[in-house]
Amino acid sequence: MSTQNMILSTTKNFIPGEPAPRGSKLNTKGWLQEAALRMLLNNLDKEVAENPAELVVYGGRGKAARSHSDFKNITKALQELESDESLLIQSGSPVARIKTWSHSPRVLIANSNLVGNWAHWEHFDDLEKKGLMMYGQMTAGSWIYIGSQGIVQGTYETFYEAFQQHYNGETKGKFVFSSGLGGMGGAQPLAAVLTGACFLGIEVDRSRAEMRLKSKYLDEIYDDIPAAMEALKSSLIEGKARSIALIGNAVDLLPKLLERADFKPSLVTDQTSSHDPTYGYVPQGYSMEQVIHERKANPKKVEQDALKSIGKHLKCLLELKSRGIPTFDYGNNIRAMAKKVGVENAFDIKGFVPEYIRPLFCKGKGPFRFIMLSGEAEDLKKADQALLNLFPNHKDIQRWLSVAPKRISIQGLPARILWLGYGDRLKAGLLLNQMVKTKEISCPVVIGRDHLDCGSVASPYRETESMADGSDAVADWALLNAFGNISSGASWVSFHHGGGVGMGYSLHAGMVIVADGTAEAAERLKRVLTFDPAMGIFRHADAGYDISQKIAEEHMSRAVEPDSPHFYPRNLSQAEVNHGGKNMVYKKE
Repeated sequence: MSTQNMILSTTKNFIPGEPAPRGSKLNTKGWLQEAALRMLLNNLDKEVAENPAELVVYGGRGKAARSHSDFKNITKALQELESDESLLIQSGSPVARIKTWSHSPRVLIANSNLVGNWAHWEHFDDLEKKGLMMYGQMTAGSWIYIGSQGIVQGTYETFYEAFQQHYNGETKGKFVFSSGLGGMGGAQPLAAVLTGACFLGIEVDRSRAEMRLKSKYLDEIYDDIPAAMEALKSSLIEGKARSIALIGNAVDLLPKLLERADFKPSLVTDQTSSHDPTYGYVPQGYSMEQVIHERKANPKKVEQDALKSIGKHLKCLLELKSRGIPTFDYGNNIRAMAKKVGVENAFDIKGFVPEYIRPLFCKGKGPFRFIMLSGEAEDLKKADQALLNLFPNHKDIQRWLSVAPKRISIQGLPARILWLGYGDRLKAGLLLNQMVKTKEISCPVVIGRDHLDCGSVASPYRETESMADGSDAVADWALLNAFGNISSGASWVSFHHGGGVGMGYSLHAGMVIVADGTAEAAERLKRVLTFDPAMGIFRHADAGYDISQKIAEEHMSRAVEPDSPHFYPRNLSQAEVNHGGKNMVYKKE
């Protein structure tokens, strides 16, 4: 028997839907490989994933592996992988193990990437049917999804900022209205309640709402408008923050809600799977059973019917906006889909990033997250407390960590989302690594983030909408983010297409790094957790944002710190500014 066959015969078989391994016993040849294996399995844990039997993690059809045989081969490959090798993953399928370096990423992932002229759902669907491609969404195919918690703080920060802007921070007696309670939208009910507001959300798939109820992200479910509105009114009068799901299709229910005098939301948004009309959005008139059948039998008709429904849906949102209610797009591309069917004023509704989140991006702030490979809730509790102690003067961190542990249920491996900026991500990472070294935390910690971050994505209808210099569609920054994280020593790095908003609308990079308590890990953390948020500063400073330029000037100079990133501002002449720079804030000589 060959050595290869001997290795294969000793590898374990893992089943999608089952929990990831816990504790200090390795199933692989090193903690970096083990972390990748456990996070892949955690993505598909039945407590985490939307449909583990189909390898779907979230976001319509965002998958962790292309097929069940690919899943099996990936888990085998990770068990075989040496600590100076890298595993190549092409759209959810393992391609090869190659000899690299011990400080290289253990896994390099490319998902759903298509050449521009072919970057649309029709071509992707054809490739998917042939078994040649998989939709990786953002954190599904990059193995760093942590359930609805992964987006809950970003949603909380968005709602919090919206209430600050529109209501001077007052949330009592107010409610957020939305539709879609899937893997991403499921964060909305809890996020609204955490701000002190109520929430009313429409969900077409009862099982999705029940999943949110089970995980304590949602308080109540109703099947008819009068009962839901009565429960909502009661909470508003009492001043009690409460989240309510109303089961049905948004296109059926919204017109009826608009007719009611008591339907007066304070904020309006949407998180249905509009980015994927065929396999995500459920058209008006379809039951769940029917749409599942018709997606296979007649996908073109489903797409056409979904687009018509999306057009009607968006018109309802425009009506709410016309009534003076703050209404914003939450990054699901509903506006672009509605415009396809003739809703010409769809983009009168603005996106959540330019409206509420960009000031955070300009500071290099974004969705830092960490996961306890031990599986021990006590380790997470210790980490939360240590981070509270580390950042005593950060009001936003203190505010978040005072409520999150009490309200957010653990799904899969214990995890925490924590939006941190440039400098603070490094401090947090080094602290967690030290806690592993001293055994305060019993096993290594995985550190990662969403692809939705300050310097890792090009998405003109979401993260890079309305950039100051008009560079919304420039994808170089996302590629540089991936290259920089590979060079800096991340544990695995991914580059995807179409996450959040669908084919043809985004390119984005992800990174994960493992804190295993070693000195080598500390060095990797210093490089990765400095570079990664620094890309957000570079990107926004280059686009002309004063906040980012100031941070770059004060903190990104070798004169300040020998190992600091060094930003090169574009010192354009006045003639160059006049030629190419409408509304620009270029740094001038």
